[in-house]
Amino acid sequence: MAGLRRCHSCRLGRRTLAGAVIRRRFGSIRQLPSGRWQAAYSAPNGRRVLAPHTFAKRADAEAWLVDRRREIDRGLWNPGATGVARTRFDAYSSRWLASRDLKPRTAEQYQQILTTHLLPAFGEMQLAAIAPADVRDWYSDLLPGKPTMRARTYALLRAILATAITDELIDSSPCRIRGAGQTQRVHKIRPASVPELGELTAAMPDRLKLAVPLASWCALRFGEMIELRRGDVDLSDEVIRVRRVAVKLTGATGGHVIGEPKSGAGVRDVAIPPHLLRVVESHLAEYVAPARDSPLFPSVPGGTHHLSLSHLYPYWSRARTTAGRPDLCWHDLRHSGAVLAAATGASLAD
Repeated sequence: MAGLRRCHSCRLGRRTLAGAVIRRRFGSIRQLPSGRWQAAYSAPNGRRVLAPHTFAKRADAEAWLVDRRREIDRGLWNPGATGVARTRFDAYSSRWLASRDLKPRTAEQYQQILTTHLLPAFGEMQLAAIAPADVRDWYSDLLPGKPTMRARTYALLRAILATAITDELIDSSPCRIRGAGQTQRVHKIRPASVPELGELTAAMPDRLKLAVPLASWCALRFGEMIELRRGDVDLSDEVIRVRRVAVKLTGATGGHVIGEPKSGAGVRDVAIPPHLLRVVESHLAEYVAPARDSPLFPSVPGGTHHLSLSHLYPYWSRARTTAGRPDLCWHDLRHSGAVLAAATGASLAD
């Protein structure tokens, strides 16, 4: 029968399903879907300990358990000596992060979460020793008042331990808190109206006025907008070609990293609405240097560095107060553009 294997030491011809746990007086052995054998036992400290590696033969797994039992009986038991320390959470999570193909900003955020919230709680623990109760106790005190960051932190822990299951280092995940990795939107968006968009634009400095309609009517993300160059604007075809995005890192370097847009669909040609053509043309003539790689929105007039949110927000805060919309975040402009498009019966692509 498919999936059935003969137990190596069964004299009565008994068969066991792959993955079934074979209980012993000391410890347990189970066969993994890969065909290899995994051994585990309850240590003197009450923790369940997995062998640091799997075994090709069941007899090898049994021999490993016999050695651990002798160490315990003689008072020589030492977690480090059995290889348990090789699967500590800190070492495994570091390898996990290094093996992921992540965008620079995402990798930086994950590292910050690990350093600040996960390693202090679980870093020195063996993966197999992290119990559901440990996770619940940690989660109960995690980031009160910050539901989004709390959900992201829990989701990262869950993802790391899910990979540990795939790597056959643990049997099951101790992350069992329902809904903990999800969060509801705290900031409820009220889209800006057409008159409000006009007031917001008028209240911005002249060199930044174009940023408001590009973020709203053209639905550009902030990182896409600040990476736009003169060569990306095609006035003859009346489109803006979005090919890159600038992401600001918050670590020691603190600079911007240039990469591809958030998804494949982010590489696109955005039509310039007819009522913005003159505005775009005027902005290029007055505030953008002649070279094709000159940024549309440098941090300072004539500069080459990217505009940052921290530089933009003092102007944006004054503009939204003037327009009577102090609740409006910059990213809400993109949502406003989508709503305005839908109101005309057009899709965002249209």
